[in-house]
Amino acid sequence: MIWLLLGCLAVALALGTVSVRREELRRMHEALTARRRAEAAGASAARLQHPVVDLARCLGCGTCVAACPEDGVLDLVHGQAVVVRAARCVGVAACERECPVGAITVSVADLAHRTDVPAVDEHLEAVDSPGVFLAGEVTALALIRTAVEHGVRVIREIALRSAGRPAQATLDVVIIGAGPAGMAASLEAKRIGLAFVTLEQELGPGGTVAKYPRGKLVINEPVELPLYGRLRRNAYHKEELIALWHELAERHALPLKYGARFERLERSADGLLTAWTAGGAYTARNIVFAVGRRGTPRKLGVPGEDLEKVSYALMDATQHVEKRLVVVGGGDSAVEAALGLAQQPGNRVTLSYRRAELFRLRARNAERLDAAVASGAIELITQSELVRITPDGVELAVASGPTLSKRHLENDGVFVLAGGTPPTELLERAGVSFDPAKRPPVRAHQDDDGVGARRDRARALGLALGATLLLCAFALWNGDYYLADAHARATHPQHDWLRPGRGLGLAMGFASLGLIGVNLAYLLRRAGVFGAGFGSLRRWMTVHVATGALAFACAALHAAMAPGDTVGGHALLGLAVLLVTGGVGRYLYAFVPRAANGRELQLDEARSALAEDDPSALGEFAQRARREVMELALTRQWGSSLPGRLLALAGVRSDLRRALARIEATGCAAGVQRHVIDDTLALARRAHRLALEAAHLEDLRALLSGWRWLHRWVTALMLALVALHVGQALVYGDAASELRAWIAASAPTAPGSAETP
Repeated sequence: MIWLLLGCLAVALALGTVSVRREELRRMHEALTARRRAEAAGASAARLQHPVVDLARCLGCGTCVAACPEDGVLDLVHGQAVVVRAARCVGVAACERECPVGAITVSVADLAHRTDVPAVDEHLEAVDSPGVFLAGEVTALALIRTAVEHGVRVIREIALRSAGRPAQATLDVVIIGAGPAGMAASLEAKRIGLAFVTLEQELGPGGTVAKYPRGKLVINEPVELPLYGRLRRNAYHKEELIALWHELAERHALPLKYGARFERLERSADGLLTAWTAGGAYTARNIVFAVGRRGTPRKLGVPGEDLEKVSYALMDATQHVEKRLVVVGGGDSAVEAALGLAQQPGNRVTLSYRRAELFRLRARNAERLDAAVASGAIELITQSELVRITPDGVELAVASGPTLSKRHLENDGVFVLAGGTPPTELLERAGVSFDPAKRPPVRAHQDDDGVGARRDRARALGLALGATLLLCAFALWNGDYYLADAHARATHPQHDWLRPGRGLGLAMGFASLGLIGVNLAYLLRRAGVFGAGFGSLRRWMTVHVATGALAFACAALHAAMAPGDTVGGHALLGLAVLLVTGGVGRYLYAFVPRAANGRELQLDEARSALAEDDPSALGEFAQRARREVMELALTRQWGSSLPGRLLALAGVRSDLRRALARIEATGCAAGVQRHVIDDTLALARRAHRLALEAAHLEDLRALLSGWRWLHRWVTALMLALVALHVGQALVYGDAASELRAWIAASAPTAPGSAETP
């Protein structure tokens, strides 16, 4: 009977393993398919910031995927993180902060070639214009929290330079813009005591934030403001943040000049800077541009766009009811505006976008838009461009395959939300350079390409090594006890001090238990359970490695360097195996996935090369070649099991040969030039080979990842043995006997049982 139960358990575990494995392959296939779709739609390129993964260091722990606030930016493929939809990245950099090995960083996309990002140094000072600083989104770094940090940072730098200078009639700094960066800079300048003025072209603070739709969530993370401290909540809507800025400006009497549009900047011979506005000039030693990136709204250049019914921002959707409205754009602002307008009574909303897919949306906005389109609340017209606006309607050019058709929509209002023109020209006139060659080199990865992470690990491991060597030296110093046999130890003068159940030996046992507890706390921090979110995960992983080694050394001394065939001895053995499996698994699990993802990238390159052929020029040949190769590659990589792939190795060449023969016959029949046929066949062979290599490397990764499961099961077994050992010691150990004797001796004597003196 017992053999039958064991057999059933083995079969159940095998079926479960196969099911989990197939689900993992399906999820990876979906992630890669989503990445290819994103590349085809243009979503693989980020507007500003995007994550970059170093596969040489990625462990595949998945903390970056879990930490990312936007769905679909990152995923795990072949046991490592990959970027799927870079366009959805909003620059929060939670993935960078959570990665325990510094394998991911968030940086500005394509910074080496972009001409819309200013060249500033580490102090955010323009490289070609001393005294001119930039803060906030104008530097191509998004988020209100980042803008606030920039504003505080540049003012502190200006304060350091101003210290010790003789007092002058001029200002210390002129701040241009009262958005998040400008308000933070103003508050910090007030706190420090600098002489300053803040110029804002609008009639109130907020900058770009003030132009957001009503009720928009603008902050969803901790932010700290000068003269106020940490915001009481992590989530603030537009109106709440604007009201707070108004309150702080009045409370601290900030010198804000509203309606002052900056026109030009002049530099005198003595280095002073003068900011000119229509209402006057302001001279200072320093200028801070906190003007954002939106600049002026982008116009479409179509007839009728100056009509009164055309708007370039939506302030309050509730002011528009019972109307036929057209929203032009495909970003979050356009979609949020369309959703807000669709919620108002009687509105009929149409969203027009020039591409086939809205790929830059946040996940939540994409889900809400899909629901609104499905319910009929919004009509979505993709691959359409606004070509004319009339007083009673609009005219769209809609692409349907290779042809264009015109569509006229009667409407009452048009919202053009196609982004804005960055203030590049304005800043260039002020002396700010946008030349990529003048930007300081950007570090590819945080902490000097992982030097900080390695330094932390080396420091912790060095500390653990030093403590272990001290324990070993202590053991050698007392070698006459630790090297003696059991009978000789019993009569040794240090026996009561060094034995497992008393003195130092018992203390080493408690120390080992404490170190094991700290070691396992890493798992709680990584999972974020019980609110364990403090400290960087990188430091926790370093402590995890160091405490594992120290726990083993302390346990060895607790066992008096001679573990026997007991529960405690088996627990010590389990701890030793745990150290070995952790180290070996760390190496294998990091190396093999890198090779698999490397093949995946090469396979994508081969697919792209095949897709570059023009179907209109090569006709059926190009289409047939792509179809044959893609189907064969996908079948080999994802459509078969491990045994199936192993058995198919013998026939793989015949399958490929037949496919290539069909491709060649199609090319010859279509009259395709011979060199084109040969190039296509070579690409097809390469794509097939790479798909097969990626599939087998993934199988190897699956086998080697068993080390991680072994590590976990050994951990569970070791903890069970430790628990049994502690329980046994509490019941039968020397310490337990002494404790019971002490309790008995200190207990009051029962009446009538004491001897009469």
